[in-house]
Amino acid sequence: MSTLLVWREKLQNIYSKYSIYIQKALQFLAGLIVFGMINANIGFMEQASSVICTAGLAVICTFFPMMIMTLAATALILVQFYAVSMPIAVVSLVIFFLMYILYFRFTPKKAWIVLLSAVAFGLKIPFVVPVVFGLLGTPVWIVPAAFGIMSYYMIDLVKDSSAALKSADASNMADSLMSFTKQFFVNKEMWLMIAAVVISILVVHLIRTRSVDHAWKIASAAGAATGVIIASAGSIALKLDISFAVILLSAVLGIAVGLVLEFFFFSVDYSRAENIQFEDDEYYYYVKAVPKIGVAAPEKEVKRITGERPKKQGGAEKPAEPEQAEEKSDAEKTDEILLTRSLSKELGLDQEKDKTE
Repeated sequence: MSTLLVWREKLQNIYSKYSIYIQKALQFLAGLIVFGMINANIGFMEQASSVICTAGLAVICTFFPMMIMTLAATALILVQFYAVSMPIAVVSLVIFFLMYILYFRFTPKKAWIVLLSAVAFGLKIPFVVPVVFGLLGTPVWIVPAAFGIMSYYMIDLVKDSSAALKSADASNMADSLMSFTKQFFVNKEMWLMIAAVVISILVVHLIRTRSVDHAWKIASAAGAATGVIIASAGSIALKLDISFAVILLSAVLGIAVGLVLEFFFFSVDYSRAENIQFEDDEYYYYVKAVPKIGVAAPEKEVKRITGERPKKQGGAEKPAEPEQAEEKSDAEKTDEILLTRSLSKELGLDQEKDKTE
């Protein structure tokens, strides 16, 4: 566990240093996934479905807020719909317009929620959405989450009925248009999944904000279980063809994602929790204090050794001697000899030496 905490601290330090680059890289990756999935599912216009167009849109949206990516994804969907049928594109434009009016009203800065919910349903992992949104967000996030689910089912409906829409002539166009609008708004599976996700988000958020121990783990499991129960019961009651394997797999993955989010955003030590009570003139206060788990990343220390290693001499180790000075050059030795002779001559040391001999 301590090793994982050290790695978490290292990752947080790396993110704090290079956050702008990491965010832009993730935004570019999100653009590739979103535009790639749109073109892969409803690639009716060849020019808009090319790899160059997909990568170009991802690059452009990288340098703008996520709201621009959401609008670009909407525009790409409408262009692909227009290649199938202009009336379908017009109806879809009206639906998107109504959704974005409510979207701007509640969560104008959470554009990535719409994209994430649509991508999660496209990847067949729908119940990752309520766990992530319930743990990290507020109940207001249910609005863009519902819009993302509606966008996914709109694309799926056009994809399934594209052949009939293309073959419809002018006389049958009005009937096709009414049929498409009716099929979208009375799509039982869409409304069932919206209800399951919305209720699961509320359950996760309600439990996550309680003061019980391991609230995040309980919230993740309860939210995933709620989604599975609602989707399964609704599928049986409404006689829908919903894969139970996909539901269960997405629920398990949602719980795993919840554990990862808890480790990074809410890692605490419940064994050292304390209940504190105090009061003032008007209220009594009951506070539960749970300490966070934090481990500082170890720093590397570099030691420099300048002395020689001790050598053995006579059975005992000889202490290390300091580094020897560099050998003197010939010119320095000559100067010292001349200086010594000059001093000896001036002080008469040479004469005293001769007398002694």
